[in-house]
Amino acid sequence: MKIDPVYLQRHYASLSDDALLAVDREDLVEAARQIYDAEIADRGLDADNLLDEMSDSTGDDPEFESTHSDLAPAEDGDAPEWLDEAAEVWSCVVHPGRGPAPEAADARAVLLEAGIPCHLELQEILPEETANREVRHHWRLMVPGNLNLRATSELDREIFNEDFETEWKAHLEAFSDTELRTMHPHVAFGGLFDKVERITRAYNEELARRRLA
Repeated sequence: MKIDPVYLQRHYASLSDDALLAVDREDLVEAARQIYDAEIADRGLDADNLLDEMSDSTGDDPEFESTHSDLAPAEDGDAPEWLDEAAEVWSCVVHPGRGPAPEAADARAVLLEAGIPCHLELQEILPEETANREVRHHWRLMVPGNLNLRATSELDREIFNEDFETEWKAHLEAFSDTELRTMHPHVAFGGLFDKVERITRAYNEELARRRLA
């Protein structure tokens, strides 16, 4: 069984600085270690120095050790074999001091429900990749490359299309009666309808070429 990275990030984000630094990093599996290091970096903590200070004040207090014990993942957290040829179908940045975006868990749940293998990973953002110096990491939801289009379609249908429908309704409500008549979907989204027709035609032509129709 794999570790739950969203739960694990939420767990580390909920800890105080002292409790976070009390976690024994060497006892963590690699996936948990990456999430732990990201939380340390996002808070700007110096783990070695602060742990030394804590040890001076707490000594060998067993009550302190019990209170601030680390999360010991039972799962292996290994990356799937297909990850080298994976495609990213969703991502979001991690803001320092905030818990993980609930959309991360929602997106992964949608793919798992559809039977699509997926892997949620936490990755560092290089300074040259963002203008926001406070954002240092982001979540990436990966799927096998050959399932890219199917996964994207599932996320659109189960998550993003509903949000778009809500925005579209609000957009239409702001129009006058005359303006509304000019916003027929085949006019406003003519390019999208054309794309669907082209996709369908290309698919049917390939079926015919292989004599599978």
